[in-house]
Amino acid sequence: MMLVIRREGSEQRYGGLRYQVRSSYTVQGERHDVLPDWHYDLGQGLWSGSAHGWYFDWLGERVSSPARYLVHTDGRVGVDDGGGTFLEIAPSLPALIESHALTDTVSTWDRVTAEVDGFALAEQLDGLTDVPEASGCTIRWRLSDNVAVEEFRNWSSEEPRRWRAFIWSRGHAGRRQVEDAAALAAAMQQTTAGTG
Repeated sequence: MMLVIRREGSEQRYGGLRYQVRSSYTVQGERHDVLPDWHYDLGQGLWSGSAHGWYFDWLGERVSSPARYLVHTDGRVGVDDGGGTFLEIAPSLPALIESHALTDTVSTWDRVTAEVDGFALAEQLDGLTDVPEASGCTIRWRLSDNVAVEEFRNWSSEEPRRWRAFIWSRGHAGRRQVEDAAALAAAMQQTTAGTG
């Protein structure tokens, strides 16, 4: 019964919602802008997780992808990468939408590519404010006027689900903050490698 209620509620609230999320990335020093579509129409699938309740599918990002987008009866949003497991990516549809709004907002900033692991770099960035509306146990957004960080669990059924991070900066102050944090992260990686 909860599955029917949650699925119908999702259809009433989000069915037909469509929007684009601006994003960018850099390859070999060249910036590329992308504009993927997101569709919130329900799919046909219904599944029971092993002792974790029920979930159903919805269309999600309109790209060629092996991931199936899911909503759990407890409200969490997830994907199935083909492994038959619900992998949480956001605590709720509103949180996912907020996360997309933040991605769109920082799309004109410079996406950071660093010589160090993105998550290790993100851990060295301080002075950022948490954004609880777009965060949960598998995703966390932090912002300042010049730096934005999206930390998230990898969308893979391989255990453990590794933490990753996307980082953006703008202006001289943002670049400088990220460069300083990257130097700290590199020094920590060298120390860890030397003692390991």
